[in-house]
Amino acid sequence: MDKTRNLVRTFGVGYVIMFVVANIIGSGVYKKIAPMAAELHSMEWILLAWVAGGIITLFGALSNAEVAGLLADTGGDFVYFKKIYNRFFAFLYGWSLVAVIQTATIASLAYVFTQSLNSIVPIPHIFQSLDGFSVGGVFTPFHDFGIKLTAITLIMLLTWLNMSSLKSGAGTSKIIMILVATGLLTIIVFGLTSHVDRPVEVMTAGTVTNGAVTLSAFFAAMLAAFWAYQGWASVGFIGGEIKEANRSIPKGIVIGVFIVIGVYLLVNFTYLKVLSVQQLEAIHAAGNKIAAIEAVRAFWGKGGVLFISVLILITTLGCTNASVLTGARPTYAMAREGLFFPGIAKLNKANVPANSLLLQGIWSSVLVLSGSFDQLTDMLIFAVFIFYGATSLGVIILRRRMPDAHRPYKVWGYPVVPVFYILFCIALFVNTIVTKPREAAIGLILIAAGIPVYMYLQRKTSKQKE
Repeated sequence: MDKTRNLVRTFGVGYVIMFVVANIIGSGVYKKIAPMAAELHSMEWILLAWVAGGIITLFGALSNAEVAGLLADTGGDFVYFKKIYNRFFAFLYGWSLVAVIQTATIASLAYVFTQSLNSIVPIPHIFQSLDGFSVGGVFTPFHDFGIKLTAITLIMLLTWLNMSSLKSGAGTSKIIMILVATGLLTIIVFGLTSHVDRPVEVMTAGTVTNGAVTLSAFFAAMLAAFWAYQGWASVGFIGGEIKEANRSIPKGIVIGVFIVIGVYLLVNFTYLKVLSVQQLEAIHAAGNKIAAIEAVRAFWGKGGVLFISVLILITTLGCTNASVLTGARPTYAMAREGLFFPGIAKLNKANVPANSLLLQGIWSSVLVLSGSFDQLTDMLIFAVFIFYGATSLGVIILRRRMPDAHRPYKVWGYPVVPVFYILFCIALFVNTIVTKPREAAIGLILIAAGIPVYMYLQRKTSKQKE
């Protein structure tokens, strides 16, 4: 393997849009409406949370698109932060991707894939005698170990696929995306045209059954929505493999996010037409049910359950694959800059960062063992919004530092859009610490664990220069 070999620019704007959509549409579109119902207890508030989450995501995407247009390269926000702030903050972001953001995304998606597979073909229980074992009362590595082991197998298979060839991974994503689009369209058409008996008052009432909606509850519901919207920034990670990246990435991000917002509103309106809010709350309380499966069961019966289970399998497979493909690039870029272990900077014969992919796959597998789906996603969203806010702040910094630089795309509504998004990120950060202190603490500890690693790498670099 040759460290001097460079990545090849292979993808056009069409693939950029596909990667944006494929990185976003995963498990959230099927699963997250249930916890939102448990927080808000009202159809109108649930849809409003999806709309608000979509608009705020779009504000972040618009801000990110301007920075990407100006600074696009392999590594995405890692490259942006190095030029906007400093090497330490850029490292902390890259470390956070490895420690929690990208790896927890992969772990969570693989976990839901396996849960859906289990509903079709029961996965045998393994090490049942150790099911109650826990580490510090927080992590239960042997709980549902058969499911976790299957999820780990999926992660490592996709890692191997993406290590073998860049086009293999991209081609797989394209085929899966076509199947997912067809499946979601089928649910929308049949769900909206089918007659299902359900409580009429839930469809018409604008009131909340369990008291007024609090700002904290609305934030918690949006936290669930943001998991469903998460992933749009990942396309920036492969900037060094995109043709005319400075133009293609901004265009792909904006178009891709608009597509996803439209799809989510249609799909979730379909769920709410078929299931009452009380039914969705019961699904959330059960803990082992998926809202989409119960919705399709209501208008298609057992045959529908098989259809939606297979669709969830395909969707989460596609999103996991897209996350594996894009996620290893920032770590590779860090190593090229001397901010990570040198072996991660190597490309294999297929011109892909194989060592970075392998590291990502191994740690994602460890996270699968560590916790439940909701614990992983709450931890992830908390961490990622710290850096999303930093990217939006970068728009303002770069406008002042580089006022005459050519910008292929300028954020609409400047400075209101980036400022609003920055303030929202701060509010979400504080609210998560208050409402979900355990997940926030785990996320912060994993991020802070990068500080001694950075200090070690800096000392090592200094000694090499002496």
